[in-house]
Amino acid sequence: MKAFQCSTYAGLLVAAIVACSSSSADAYGGYYSGYTYYPARNYYASYYYYKPYRAYPSYYYHYCVYYPSYPRYVYYYNPYRHAYWGRYDLEAKGYSLLEEKDRKEKLADIPESAFPKPGNMPADPDSTDGSTIPVPPKPPAANG
Repeated sequence: MKAFQCSTYAGLLVAAIVACSSSSADAYGGYYSGYTYYPARNYYASYYYYKPYRAYPSYYYHYCVYYPSYPRYVYYYNPYRHAYWGRYDLEAKGYSLLEEKDRKEKLADIPESAFPKPGNMPADPDSTDGSTIPVPPKPPAANG
C-alpha cells in the first residue's frame, strides 16, 4: 500500500510540474521572449508573440527594440510592414501608438512630435477579440 501511495504522489507531482512548466505558446495571449543584445546594431531585441484571436492556429510576432542610447523607451517594430508603430515609455509606464502616416521603417525618420502622450497598452495587432498587449519586460540594460 505504501509503495502505491508513493508512486501515486510522485505521479501527481510530475503532472503538476509538467502543467506548470508548459510552454508559454500553449497559453492564449501575447507573451515576450527574453532580450538578446545585438552589438553590431547596439540594441536589445525581444520578440512579442500574439494571436489575433483565441482559436488562431499559430502565433505572429513583432520586435520590441531597446536602444541604450534611448534608455527611456522600448520601441515596437512590425516585421511584416517594416515599420515602427509605437513605443512603451519605461518612466511614464504608458504606450504611445503612432498614427499610420507616422509609421516608418527607420526610427530616425519619425519625429519626436509624432509620438502622442503615453497611455494604455494597445490591442494586439490584428486582434478581433480585444486582447491587449502586456507591458514589456524591463530591458537588461535599462536604468532604474
